[in-house]
Amino acid sequence: MASPSQQLPPEASTGRSQWEVPTPVPAQPIDHAPSVSPPPSMTHHGKRRQYAAGQTQVYYGAGDALGDQYGTLGVPQQQQQSAATAQLFTPGLAAEGGFAGQQQAPQAPYYAPQQEPQYINAPGFGQEPTYHPPNAPIHHLTDQFGQMGMGQKPLHLTTTNLLTSPPDPRELVRPPPEIRLPANACITPSPYANADSSYQRCTMNAIPTTSSMLNKSKIPLGLVITPYRTLKEGEPPVPVVTDTVIARCRRCRTYINPYVQFIDNGNRWRCCMCSMSNEVPQLFDWDQIRNQPGDRWARDELNHSVVEFVAPTEYMVRPPQPAVYVILIDVSHTAVQSGMVATATRTILENLDRIPNEDERTKVAIIAYDISLYFFSMPPGTTESTMLVVSDVDDVFLPKPTDLLINLTEARQSLESLLGRINDMFQDNHTVGSAMGPALQAGFKLMAPIGGKIMVLSSSLPNIGAGALKNREDLKILGTSKESGLLQAASPFYKTFAIECSRAQVSVDMFLFSAAYQDVASLACLPHYTSGQTYFYPAFNAARSEDAIKFAHEFGEVLAMPIMLEAVMRVRASKGLRMASFHGNFFVRSTDLLAMPAVPTDQSYAIEIQIEDTLTQPFVVMQTAVLHTTCHGERRIRVITLALPTTSSLTEVFASADQVAIATLLANKAVERSLTHKLEDARDAVHQRLVEILSSYKSSMTSAGAGANAQLAISENLRMLPVLVLGLLKNASRSYCLVGIRQSAQIPPDLRAYAQALLTTLPSQTLIPYIHPTFFSLHNMPPEAGTVGEQGVILPTPLPLTSERLERHGLYVIEDGQTIFLWIGRDAVPQLVMDVFNLPNYEVLRGGKTTLPVLDNDFSQRVNAIIQKTREMRRGVYYPHLYVVKEDGEPPLRLWALSCLIQDRADVLPSYQQFIGQLKDKVNWSQ
Repeated sequence: MASPSQQLPPEASTGRSQWEVPTPVPAQPIDHAPSVSPPPSMTHHGKRRQYAAGQTQVYYGAGDALGDQYGTLGVPQQQQQSAATAQLFTPGLAAEGGFAGQQQAPQAPYYAPQQEPQYINAPGFGQEPTYHPPNAPIHHLTDQFGQMGMGQKPLHLTTTNLLTSPPDPRELVRPPPEIRLPANACITPSPYANADSSYQRCTMNAIPTTSSMLNKSKIPLGLVITPYRTLKEGEPPVPVVTDTVIARCRRCRTYINPYVQFIDNGNRWRCCMCSMSNEVPQLFDWDQIRNQPGDRWARDELNHSVVEFVAPTEYMVRPPQPAVYVILIDVSHTAVQSGMVATATRTILENLDRIPNEDERTKVAIIAYDISLYFFSMPPGTTESTMLVVSDVDDVFLPKPTDLLINLTEARQSLESLLGRINDMFQDNHTVGSAMGPALQAGFKLMAPIGGKIMVLSSSLPNIGAGALKNREDLKILGTSKESGLLQAASPFYKTFAIECSRAQVSVDMFLFSAAYQDVASLACLPHYTSGQTYFYPAFNAARSEDAIKFAHEFGEVLAMPIMLEAVMRVRASKGLRMASFHGNFFVRSTDLLAMPAVPTDQSYAIEIQIEDTLTQPFVVMQTAVLHTTCHGERRIRVITLALPTTSSLTEVFASADQVAIATLLANKAVERSLTHKLEDARDAVHQRLVEILSSYKSSMTSAGAGANAQLAISENLRMLPVLVLGLLKNASRSYCLVGIRQSAQIPPDLRAYAQALLTTLPSQTLIPYIHPTFFSLHNMPPEAGTVGEQGVILPTPLPLTSERLERHGLYVIEDGQTIFLWIGRDAVPQLVMDVFNLPNYEVLRGGKTTLPVLDNDFSQRVNAIIQKTREMRRGVYYPHLYVVKEDGEPPLRLWALSCLIQDRADVLPSYQQFIGQLKDKVNWSQ
């Protein structure tokens, strides 16, 4: 019971709004490895292979102008800043034809060392290297503690002219604009007091105080959240509070965090969201491990923005359940002949030790299906298994009450024996048909009392029993206003069944392999509403080793993934802010409670935010809380806290805008609109939002006068937004065509539906290269590229996404996180072909899906290292295929690779220069 003095208003009892500690002990900082490596020393490299001078004169041309254009991430900061300053454009004053001139800059020689090697280190690529806006002063102390509000200063706004400033691919790997909180906003000096952008990022890092100002800026306000991202080597783990002492606000239920205030001599704390005064729990300052008074300022929840609490029993509806995996395997003739069944069973067998089973409670079941259902009884302690056939798929029942769902540890021997025999059991199966719906119902009956994950492997269109579908692919309506109907579920069964699964804490993953139409749009409903994921392998054939390796890698990673079970997520924000709409794979159980039966790692969610009331506080806080059960049976709450300053200055709103978060939110909104409206409406909505942002910037941030209409002005931190929107409109697909929301009459609906599933689930770090691929040259890369530096394999400098950079003698990599293209020009010298492919010349080289040989020469090993690092460096389970693309090779493959160069014209969509010109005309017309 609090004393009378403690019950008085805080100001009356202390006279202060913040409890002052006599001798605060700062949290021990964790030594983060730099995300970008220092420049490598110019050591002598071994003897390089020399190509015939007569054949390779073109390799040894003028120096590379690209380094001057793009600056350097691997050189000292002073060099980087001076290089950036030298290349800054003054809006409206750039030389005529400057853009084209920069796009056609000559390339460096094949093996010739450069004076200043230009490269991006792999660990930093796709992450956040140290970066300062052009012309901004550099203050190391302010940069180090900027997120804690020590030394707040206004954000620097630099205007650039899009007509004369070509896109710089490096802008996309730089961190979002700095968060500059007011002094004393944070109660701790910890550098981890604000959420890292890889967990939670906002579309603007300074929140406008009124909705009218937000509307005036036209920038959408939203959050992009990846609550369970993978940790790379060297990254600190999320701290876990194990004493079950959880301090929450009595009114708004916010978890205590680094932005609360301690009052009343530290006996109470004031909520940073609703200003409610709350008592500090009695055991908050007690070290339960040592059974002695503890140091409050060492508690993880006061020093870290991302933290996990071990939940006490009041956070449990029932005791933590074991992890359950029910795997449904299509064993029809098509599935067996494609090699899917053999690859799947071998992958499961090889990954049994990787399936989460720390508490030895994990349960597994295998159900095979074609037009019938095949259950397998596996008694523990034996190596025998019995197959039970259920032919009545109209009224599904379990043929045996026990031994179908078995303990992985106890029945390991019988499970291993079964997995080794399944492919042989159905090797001569000539049955054609798929009772996927009844198989789903059987799997659900098996696991409904517990919950868990269903993994469905399907090689054909479901056509038997519940959820039967028909081939509705109609080439006549592709590219028309009626096409959006093909992106919606054809049968209500899948959404209804998905909601039933969500209530029972069952999640569904789909692995789809059909070479013909499979209605991905309908089947993707299951993962969409149950927080699962869809994986698509069109025309899968395990006889091609590349297909088998890709599926085995991704399926194995999914099996080994540490999933979070029985999860619910809620995002709270300061008074005046409201979560308005939600995008991603989950089911909205109530107004703002998101139900997620199993949360996979590296899955992203987007939330739009509305400003309902004027924000009077100097900063706002947004907090994501995910209550879940770990796969080893512990109930936990992951809390992610993000604090952002408020501003009444439109200048600061634009200067703080995060172009990567904006593009991620627009991608989610576009996909949702394409499902409820026409595809054309989705494209127009994205395009119109970009026009509105540019128009608002022109009218608010630039002065009208002579030459104003000849420019297309935007802030420096948003100059990549137009090319990201163009990439979203063109969105390169993973197979043979272009998809997403792109306008085209040649895109199969399955590919478009799969691309839309990716757009709404990929985290920003993987989504951005999906809509803005990475492009770099190999034939003239610097000597360091492909070698191992202090931070891993060094990658070449990215090039602008235009075919103007392709040289007829060159070798290039184009990749988007899902597919890697190795482009080789028709005039490539024989020695280059021999070094990379072990073939005598270009003419005998075949294009298509391939595995690159590792040869006994330096260049081959460097190229292979780059390809391998490209596959590994991004978050997620995806293992991109590698395609060799010859300049004069098969037209479909060639066009597919070129479609990734989004700054070129494609179909009816404009080139980047044309797109910028159209934007300028629309902006000028709207003024």
